[in-house]
Amino acid sequence: MNAMTEPLLFKQLIEGQERELVSFATHPTKYQHWTLSVEGDIARLKLDINEDGGIKPGYKLKLNSYDLGVDIELHDAINRVRFEHPAVKVLVFESGKEKIWCSGANIYMLGLSTHGWKVNFCKFTNETRNGLEDSSRHDGLKSIASVTGACAGGGYELALACDRIIMVDDRSSTVSLPEVPLLGVLPGTGGLTRVTDKRKVRRDLADIFCTTSEGVRADRAKDWKLIDGHAKPQQFSQLIATEIEALRAQSTRAAGSNANIKGIELTALKPLIDDAGYHYSTVNAQVDREKRVATITVKAPAGAIEATPEAIEAAGASWYPLRMQRELDDLILNLRTNELEVGTWVIQTQGDANQIIKMDAVLDHLKDHWLVKETTGALRRTLARLDVTSRSLIALVDSGSCFSGTFYELALSCDRIYMLDLPDSPDVAPVLQLTAANFGWFPAVNGLTRLQTRFCEDEATISQLKGLGDSPLRADQALALGLVTLSPDDIDWDDEIRIMLEERASLSPDAMTGLEASLRFPGKETMETRIFGRLSAWQNWIFIRPNAVGEDGALKLFGTGKKAKFDWKRV
Repeated sequence: MNAMTEPLLFKQLIEGQERELVSFATHPTKYQHWTLSVEGDIARLKLDINEDGGIKPGYKLKLNSYDLGVDIELHDAINRVRFEHPAVKVLVFESGKEKIWCSGANIYMLGLSTHGWKVNFCKFTNETRNGLEDSSRHDGLKSIASVTGACAGGGYELALACDRIIMVDDRSSTVSLPEVPLLGVLPGTGGLTRVTDKRKVRRDLADIFCTTSEGVRADRAKDWKLIDGHAKPQQFSQLIATEIEALRAQSTRAAGSNANIKGIELTALKPLIDDAGYHYSTVNAQVDREKRVATITVKAPAGAIEATPEAIEAAGASWYPLRMQRELDDLILNLRTNELEVGTWVIQTQGDANQIIKMDAVLDHLKDHWLVKETTGALRRTLARLDVTSRSLIALVDSGSCFSGTFYELALSCDRIYMLDLPDSPDVAPVLQLTAANFGWFPAVNGLTRLQTRFCEDEATISQLKGLGDSPLRADQALALGLVTLSPDDIDWDDEIRIMLEERASLSPDAMTGLEASLRFPGKETMETRIFGRLSAWQNWIFIRPNAVGEDGALKLFGTGKKAKFDWKRV
């Protein structure tokens, strides 16, 4: 499949049946809804949605409303700012339509969508917003929402993900989260949580804001902390310039001080999709749809990777760490969206662990180089995407594995880790190795490292693990240290893994999603864990309730002129 020519939604024969698949690969030359322009250290993303450009037929994207296709373009555009325009310090979001900034997710699309499509759409959309905040927090790419017109629902949720929100005071521009009064659902991509946790809006004011369908104008929006600033139309361009200058001064982007630094082209990924699964150059997924299991193998580099700034930039998107990250990220999205019944993912690695140790050494030594820093950030976001994926994740550390450093983070994302014990064959027994990558490079969405999460922030244990350096650990040692779940020997390995996978596949997928989401992030909560835990659970439930999606539900009747009929019982 060539990402430059294939549409976002395409049909393919899989196991003799024609299936509709979603592709998450696109390119600025294919954008229907966004325009990306760059001038010096400022990038602008203008939203001017093509009403007839929905990813699926049956609805029009009126009032700058969006669907999955719009957000696939947004995800791609932000990545291109990161890698193709390293001098950019500030990203400005604008509207190309008069009086409408963005009215949020298209309601008719939601009304026509299956439950799974709605939930996956909300999750991907929120991950894109989380990624915007991640780039600001870690990599210095700042963003401004320049609101000119009605900014509602998911549109305001995009604005909330920006560092600053400014609005023209023209007596018609407003911000709103009208999902509860209009649709009987919640703001699906973190709006409630960002209003309180990020914007620090008082609970009672947030209650009024989120139960009123009318928008809030500039002066009250500023008083309630819903925006950061406003100006009359005549002074609005000056306000934008002032805000840009302030964020420019805050940006820590490594390349931002040198406009002559050239980015790299994010060349098209070209996975092979067939009956057996999804196949990339560094990542492979074998899909057993009958057993509902996908076996994902991530391959170590065959040889040493480029290790100087000049060589890394010359390699560009082919540089192994970036190529592997992009392929793994695309695979996760493909499996989540296109293989809904494949509920268990088995994660394996393959190759020379020493190459991963060397890769981590390069990432550490050149951590301040712009491309290395952006690659590390991309790996951080992909691992976070794995963390919040509602699939059972099982890591298998067997012969030929290379779960070292960055690759061990894949195992730490899993619900269980099984490691093959070969006491009589130490020369071929698999090992685990820790590196600096496991102690802070890739914080999970709870703000902790995965080792801190695994050991419930037991600092004595973490200090002990730091003292190991990159010593290779056999199965018995890893088990004693708590780094793996179980370590069957070669006599029991095949049967134990088979029985475990069969048992996992037999359990209720709804119950497993709830169980895994509850267990993956123990301890303190962050804005992100509240969004993916608390919000996702409530929204999942609300999306199947008749008050929202029944024949007389608010989401189904929106725009018909009919009033929703609610079952008034509180559950």
